Amino acid sequence: MATTSAVCPLAVLAPSPSPLASGRRRPAAPFWAASRPRALSAAPRGRVLCLAASAPASSTDAGQDRLQKVPITNIRNFCIIAHIDHGKSTLADKLLEMTGTVQKRDMKQQFLDNMDLERERGITIKLQAARMRYVMNNEPYCLNLIDTPGHVDFSYEVSRSLAACEGALLVVDASQGVEAQTLANVYLALESNLEIIPVLNKIDLPGAEPDRIAQEIEEIIGLDCSNAIRCSAKEGIGIIEILDAIVTKVPPPKDTLKNPLRALIFDSYYDAYRGVIVYFRVIDGSIRKGDKICFMANKKEYVADEIGVLSPNQMEADELHAGEVGYLSASIRSVADARVGDTITHFAKRAESALPGYSEATPMVFCGLFPLEADQFEELREALGRLQLNDAALKFEPESSSAMGFGFRCGFLGLLHMEIVQERLEREYNLNLIITAPSVVYRVNCSNNETVECSNPSLLPEPGKRRSIEEPYVKIELLTPKDYIGPIMELGQERRGEFKEMNYITENRAKLTYMLPLAEMVGDFFDQLKSRSKGYASMEYSVVGYRVSDLVKLDIQINGEPVEALSTIVHKEKAYTVGRALTQKLKELIPRQMFKIPIQACIGAKVIASEALSAIRKDVLSKCYGGDISRKKKLLKKQAEGKKRMKAIGRVEVPQEAFMAVLKLEKEVL
Repeated sequence: MATTSAVCPLAVLAPSPSPLASGRRRPAAPFWAASRPRALSAAPRGRVLCLAASAPASSTDAGQDRLQKVPITNIRNFCIIAHIDHGKSTLADKLLEMTGTVQKRDMKQQFLDNMDLERERGITIKLQAARMRYVMNNEPYCLNLIDTPGHVDFSYEVSRSLAACEGALLVVDASQGVEAQTLANVYLALESNLEIIPVLNKIDLPGAEPDRIAQEIEEIIGLDCSNAIRCSAKEGIGIIEILDAIVTKVPPPKDTLKNPLRALIFDSYYDAYRGVIVYFRVIDGSIRKGDKICFMANKKEYVADEIGVLSPNQMEADELHAGEVGYLSASIRSVADARVGDTITHFAKRAESALPGYSEATPMVFCGLFPLEADQFEELREALGRLQLNDAALKFEPESSSAMGFGFRCGFLGLLHMEIVQERLEREYNLNLIITAPSVVYRVNCSNNETVECSNPSLLPEPGKRRSIEEPYVKIELLTPKDYIGPIMELGQERRGEFKEMNYITENRAKLTYMLPLAEMVGDFFDQLKSRSKGYASMEYSVVGYRVSDLVKLDIQINGEPVEALSTIVHKEKAYTVGRALTQKLKELIPRQMFKIPIQACIGAKVIASEALSAIRKDVLSKCYGGDISRKKKLLKKQAEGKKRMKAIGRVEVPQEAFMAVLKLEKEVL
């Protein structure tokens, strides 16, 4: 086991040093006193031990020297990949603390997660980077940690972050084992040719089984785990071994200092005073403060007013060389001008080609956002505009509805992205919102050989003008214990899934692969998966393309008038089920009128499901105590004529509570 650390100014030598152990130093970390206490007199032979008083000063000194240049052979760029709740952020915190990058008094849990939402959910939404200084064998090393979001919605951002690294820590919970998200990110890392270091975290838990999990990693992923590092980020066990492994196993960047500048943008955010701040990794050449630069994808030109490193707070520097990670400010007005994956080069001496892998974010899930109160429309527009400054993947355009008034049609990368935007709008801008059922982008092949993309049912061309409708499909991989295979296969079949294969990755766990329409997954698929597997199953998906499907537009008519806000695009086989559920729910929610109200679900002119709301009826025969039957018939006929006239001119106002309840139902049944 490597036992190296920052050099301490005060030291006591143990007697009779052996030639093999001379020059090796014990880590100067104050946390070791709690995890592995050892008396000074019991020091191993040949080790250099730091006095307790000098240890904090030493680690702090090492941390304060982070701006000092080191040879390119001493730079290590790495990231951490893990499933949700496997301890990625806790490990990052401990690495920052152990290297003196963040002092103990400034430390807090999930240090790199800046948003309250990230801390509450235990997920990383916004990518962060940190430069650490670590001394091993009296040699200073610069370690650049790029903390990546792990969710599938942000897989493009993760791929660009991995492209900025040479190595990755694969963190697996020693009690839970390999999950679907772990697999997906490992495959991305392998495609980027990264050196992967397996780390078994949470070995301090009573239910931890590191030997079984190590074998599981070898069987599923094919990584050699004979030297997998066993650690507990919470208790500080094994952190020094991880730092040593990063230095010894992760290769240094290539020495391309003499080449023209090429830097990869892996993140950006908007600052109200300085404009867009760009996070980048210098691949070739060097960049200095004041250089005129050019973004190769959009051809925009800027002057680098400020450059520096992230440690994790911004520290200004005059120059950054190949292999280094940093930030720049150049009075950029929009995040869309500095997109993730773009290449920065010098304006005068441009690189011949951009770095590979750049693509623009494409929204996959759409929904309508409407303010609960009409006077909040302008506030919603301003809030979405501000969010878009930091999130180039968010798209929105104005939309109006007869039921809900004015709002916006918004596009998102996926369901988590949609939930995050919705929650930030409600929290940070105090908006009360109505969210329509999420939908996907359909491709409509028209009779005139044109192809129209449609994300809103109201924009769907008439049946006579369209030849076919295509919907997006995803390849979904489900990892589950073998006890829940039956319920999960049943769920896949209910959602029009096409079964591909099933593999037993271990004796007790299986991987199911399905081809599934994205529209079937954007509802409550994930909730149902967790429910049917008692929380043990996990999933990962990727969009594979479009397929022609038998889709129809389902309209809801109330008193003969279509309600566009309740229209949906559904598969023909599910149209009756959805139509029946919607009409029954509306019958419960719409208040009764003085006339009979038919509630119908229609495909074109054909009614497939119908309910009727009976009229409130006045007893016109109450004053008749007897007499001829013709008198009673006359009164009833007069009442019927009045109701007929009222029905012809009457309008049914659907209350907003009814719309919200039906929208909730749509999310469940679609």
